[in-house]
Amino acid sequence: MQSLKKWIFIILGSLIGLGIIYIAFSFIFVDLLVDYWWFTSLNLKGYFFLRIFYRYVIFVSVSFSLFLLFFINFWIASRHIRNYRVPEYKATKVEKQSHRYILEFFEKGSFKIYFILSLIMAIPLSAHFFIKWEEFLLYLFAPNYGLTESTHGKDISFYLFSYPIYKHIQNTLSILFLILFVGILLLYYIGNRLLTKEEITFSKSSKFHLTILFIINCLMFIWRHFIMLYDIQYITTHEPVFSGPGFIEMNFNIPLIWLAILLFTAASITLVVYIHVRKRLKTTIALLCVFFIAHAFRISSFVPDFLGTYFIKPNEIIREKPYIVDSIDSTLDAYALDKVVIRQYIIKNNPEAISSPEIKKRIYNIPVWDREFLVDVYTQVQGLRSFYSFPTVDVDRYNVDGRGYQQVYLGAREFHFDGLPEAAKNWLNKSFQYTHGSGVVMTPAAQSGDEQMTWYIKDIPPTSDFGFKIDQTAIYFGLQDSGYIIVPNDLGEVDHSKVQDILIHYDGKGGIPISSMFKKTLFSFYFHDNNILFTTKIKEDSKIIFIRNIKKRIKKITPFLLLDEDPYLVVTNKGLFWIQDAYTCSDLYPNSENYPDFKKKYEKKFNYIRNSVKIVVDAYNGTVDYYVFDSKDPIINAYRRIYPGLFKKIDTMPEELRTHLRYPKSLFEVQMAIYAKYHQTDPEIFYRQEDLWEFPKSLPMTSYYLTLDLFEIGRDEFLLICPMSPVKRENLRSLIIVGCDGEDYGKIIVYAFPKGQQIYGPSQISALIDQDTDIAQELSLWNQSGSIVQRGRIMVLPINNLILYIQPVYLRSTKTLNIPELKRIIVSQGEIVAMDKTIEEALKKLQEKLKNKAQRIQNRAQ
Repeated sequence: MQSLKKWIFIILGSLIGLGIIYIAFSFIFVDLLVDYWWFTSLNLKGYFFLRIFYRYVIFVSVSFSLFLLFFINFWIASRHIRNYRVPEYKATKVEKQSHRYILEFFEKGSFKIYFILSLIMAIPLSAHFFIKWEEFLLYLFAPNYGLTESTHGKDISFYLFSYPIYKHIQNTLSILFLILFVGILLLYYIGNRLLTKEEITFSKSSKFHLTILFIINCLMFIWRHFIMLYDIQYITTHEPVFSGPGFIEMNFNIPLIWLAILLFTAASITLVVYIHVRKRLKTTIALLCVFFIAHAFRISSFVPDFLGTYFIKPNEIIREKPYIVDSIDSTLDAYALDKVVIRQYIIKNNPEAISSPEIKKRIYNIPVWDREFLVDVYTQVQGLRSFYSFPTVDVDRYNVDGRGYQQVYLGAREFHFDGLPEAAKNWLNKSFQYTHGSGVVMTPAAQSGDEQMTWYIKDIPPTSDFGFKIDQTAIYFGLQDSGYIIVPNDLGEVDHSKVQDILIHYDGKGGIPISSMFKKTLFSFYFHDNNILFTTKIKEDSKIIFIRNIKKRIKKITPFLLLDEDPYLVVTNKGLFWIQDAYTCSDLYPNSENYPDFKKKYEKKFNYIRNSVKIVVDAYNGTVDYYVFDSKDPIINAYRRIYPGLFKKIDTMPEELRTHLRYPKSLFEVQMAIYAKYHQTDPEIFYRQEDLWEFPKSLPMTSYYLTLDLFEIGRDEFLLICPMSPVKRENLRSLIIVGCDGEDYGKIIVYAFPKGQQIYGPSQISALIDQDTDIAQELSLWNQSGSIVQRGRIMVLPINNLILYIQPVYLRSTKTLNIPELKRIIVSQGEIVAMDKTIEEALKKLQEKLKNKAQRIQNRAQ
């Protein structure tokens, strides 16, 4: 029977041990080793170890420090308890033995008990620093911002980096010293009762120890009140008018916090005096009473409401004016809007201006196609195989042979596994043969209706009649969520020539060698796929490539960067490269307003943002290079210090890539959402919100890229444009542009229209188009002949003191292939609209209509 029990325990113990080993292997060893190989394949081995080193050094350091605080205090307490005098005159023999046992426990056994107890209490308190280890590093490596806020005179870096860490430290130490004080007090009490059998009386050393702990607890409480002074910078009481503290916070709350600090400090001192010399009790009680009254005044709403009703609201703009100015200045700086240039745009209704050479020159770069429609065109016309797709269409500019500086659309032809026939959807095809996309297509932004589309780059392999040559066109890394692949392999990878399918073998830098049995086993376990282990198609030089989606790839390397939603492809002579914009952001910029719609695009709220990094991913090799684009941003500069060698200078980016950098559309729209309110820099106008803007809503539209000469007459530049309307109105209030080229990159100019002048907005132009009988009749005829008419985005063009509106018209067949065709271009200037096959012809019609209108007005006047 005993033997059976023994074997049961052995078997159960073995099973539990194996389970623990399996779990450790699954969740720690395998993931860690695969991550190590993956980072090593990207030449980021040092960075990989550095992140692990930082995380655990901080955790161990904090845990050890907290452990020492616990253990030293318990050890001191045990020494003091050992010195208690044992009453001999009444003690029996049994009691003397009991006393001796207790003394021996405190003298010899306390080390083990207190060691374990201190460790158990220190580790949970350190957990927050393990989770927030990168915040702690930012605090240690942070540079100065170079700008101070007006409330406390602190550098902005204090709020971005030091303030959150001080809060964490204060919270942790407050809990620690409170636990210590209560624990040591109980320890002394228990020791006193067990050893002396007397009333509660502490030795001088015990009193001194408890006094020190009490003073430290008081200091922690005072420190919390000092942090409250900085908490006020993030108060939301005055929203939606302005952010940050106002008159009441600055002249009522802050003085009360200072008064509370002084009162509590004085009360703590007098209480310590009373405990030791039994004096100043009444003073202590009086100080504490006044402290609680001050605290009650601060947290109650009665006094602020009273002051707000009878003192502030009758003269609110006067009282709040300096704090509104602080909020405006802080918000504009936090969103990099402090250097916006405002220009008045005077409209000249001159029909002859439409035929000017200036306008004729500019219309050849107008992007009449909408990206959403081009995705369908590219897929249907240039997909060429069912398993190729175009996840998105990008807009860019290139110097095109014979056409000069041209705005273009382009799309990457990526492999899409779901496009394979059902019979071909097997593991070998997915992991060995159908491994990559093939090339790009490119079209000019300017096209004409009812004409065959012009292709700057097309087909497989890519061909071009306009000077484009690409050495490496295979796309192994892109926007598709593709699984792992093993290349090169014995089967070969399917590729295409003009005549037939061919087999190629990957010879790029990407991937982890997988020829050894150990790695096959490990990756089989990692991907839960036995095929990796048992396949015979893996060669000696085979590598496994995974995490091929470029955004996931970047996120795995640098999870602390916020990624733009729209990476774009760049075509060079060497090959294809993805450019991903990345942001640093924070919600701790003092007095700055939080971006209101962060949940729509981003996973965290922020009130400070910078496009600090441009990331380049090689579509063939999978290499990831980080370039610091905003060297003034303190957050990215802190990360550069934390991870030396990861971030490169923007000057080291190849010139053929640097010329294709563009201002991110998502960032611009974040800025414009803020600027719609904060362009009102006059505090009185801001308070009344009399010139509040918004994005046009009746006809939803976003910002768009154009090539115009708005910065310097005669010099075309790639620009990002955003129209704005007055709140709850449909007319146009302003056009805001930002440069994307050269020295004008990031320069924001607001073309503001006079408040008293009616400038039609996009939705009003759309209504005018609907009311035009000639256009409505032609579109109706198309709709009735087995086709669907779709109108594209309305673009607003500021050219030569005119505001022109351009809208493409597409036709989709309901019977044959559902490929959108660009059929007509609608142009408008004011109330007059015209439509034709090309912009040139439509502008001629528009000019004739404007002349006729002017003639009618003149005839009436006569």
